[in-house]
Amino acid sequence: MQLGLSENLSALVARRFIAAKEGGHLVFSSTHLSTINAAGISYQLRYCPALAKKPTNSAAKPSAGSNPKPPKPDPFADPSPDLLVAQFPPSRPTHALVLNKFPVIPDHFILATTEWRSQTDLLDKDDLEATYECLRAWPAQNHNPEGRLFAFFNSGDESGASQPHRHLQFLPVEAMRQQPECEGWSPLIDQFSSSPTQSHSNKSVPLTLQQFPIAAYALPIPSNPSPDTLFSIYQTLYHAAVAATQGRDAHQGPTTQPPPTGPSLISYNLAMTLSTMMICPRRHETATVPVDSDAAVDILDFGVVSLNGTILAGTLMVKAESEWDTLRENPELLTKVLEWIGFPRTDSRGSSYL
Repeated sequence: MQLGLSENLSALVARRFIAAKEGGHLVFSSTHLSTINAAGISYQLRYCPALAKKPTNSAAKPSAGSNPKPPKPDPFADPSPDLLVAQFPPSRPTHALVLNKFPVIPDHFILATTEWRSQTDLLDKDDLEATYECLRAWPAQNHNPEGRLFAFFNSGDESGASQPHRHLQFLPVEAMRQQPECEGWSPLIDQFSSSPTQSHSNKSVPLTLQQFPIAAYALPIPSNPSPDTLFSIYQTLYHAAVAATQGRDAHQGPTTQPPPTGPSLISYNLAMTLSTMMICPRRHETATVPVDSDAAVDILDFGVVSLNGTILAGTLMVKAESEWDTLRENPELLTKVLEWIGFPRTDSRGSSYL
């Protein structure tokens, strides 16, 4: 799949992002940032006051007989020209690149299908191919090692997904760590690729991280992978994630072979870089942080932290300063948050790093 872009992807996104921001077509919210260490892993902890008025998906659902709310508009059905970056392949577009309308990190953009596909269905080969092509097209000039992308996908009710139209998201790693507070932090997914892949004797068995407190699996991506190779890696990781939700490890696999297409059997987060694909099955979207209720004021869902696929980059965000302070002062609470939103580790015999 060729993107068919007339300029470098990173330059194109940066130019469109600045124009949309200056034109008031997107709303950029600043965050306060710190790095905390939990069980030997460094995480970015962001505090975004703008989220204080935004309810999480944990809000009570309408009761039977109440007037249902009208469906939310689909931002990817006909993307705003002010947020649209590109469509590809040029001859018959299947995917579009669209700026995130409410970013907290510069140049946050989205890969969405041009035709309706469900966010809760399994990804197709062309979704994975398009994602990889964006990752490959991004590297900035001067060969900056941080000039790369982190891609993630939220699928299922407990994954942190906010739109039902299929889309994957991209964050520039360089923009994520542009502040001094990020010293010592690197994307969590990099922990898998930081050790020699040849130490992993069985390439078909997903890798795990001993210090990550919940079930999460990764496999290396070879250079210049075919769509079939990417899909095979994805299927292997998905099977391991399904097995984890059943209390089984990756070697055992799920109790029955999941269908290769159609609705996902589980909620999960997926992440990709050029070198690694990673998956994490989810059992809850949100977790509660013990904070003083007197500090709530008008904050919606006070003490409730929502996590999505950015956790696979080792970053999460809170909406209240007291939530931010509590986690910074008690990093071990982050481990409890992760244990609540994910499934227990089951890989007693699996290959592991750290």
